[in-house]
Amino acid sequence: MSFLTEMLSRLTDRYRKDPDSSIGKVIRILTDELDLLKETFDRIEEWRDVEKAEGAVLDDLGMNVGQPRGAATDEIYRILLRSKVARNLSDGTIDTIIRVISIAVNADPEEIRIQELYNDPHKPEPAAIGLIRIPLRKLNEVGMSPKQFVHVVQKTVAAGVRVASVELSGTFSFASQPDASEYSDAQGFSDIDQKVGGYLGGLFIDANDTELPV
Repeated sequence: MSFLTEMLSRLTDRYRKDPDSSIGKVIRILTDELDLLKETFDRIEEWRDVEKAEGAVLDDLGMNVGQPRGAATDEIYRILLRSKVARNLSDGTIDTIIRVISIAVNADPEEIRIQELYNDPHKPEPAAIGLIRIPLRKLNEVGMSPKQFVHVVQKTVAAGVRVASVELSGTFSFASQPDASEYSDAQGFSDIDQKVGGYLGGLFIDANDTELPV
């Protein structure tokens, strides 16, 4: 209910409770300003939320948790802020690392897999983890590269533990038989308009990306 409607409803029955009446026009002079003021306060309250804040307001939230922005966009900066808060509570265990990553990129913890490499049959390494599996779409949605994501993960693990590799899972799959249609539109080839179809995954390789201040 707007301030105008509320104030008109409080008038006695001696007055016309019509916004276009003379008394209504007088009251509107005040209530229009009150509505703008309320809208501003509502926005201030909403922007206390990392998911809704933008620009300089996000920078202020970052100062509160000790996370600088660097050259990150708002979307990537939100990941840094979420992961920073979660990392502050991290104890370095595998379960905690999965929880931090899931919070950072808004993924289901069940979608993330981590393999400790101390017992790797081919190339064992005592202080390393690998094959961190996460849906590639989560990074694509915010424009974060695999290398930037590795930086976030590396700051999550315990000191001295190396992130050896990162596997980003896609959704593309071939059918098991010719002319079979056993997969959904999110798994097969795209149509001409590219509105349906699966996407490929990826494996982290070094690249020249913008360094994030994590």
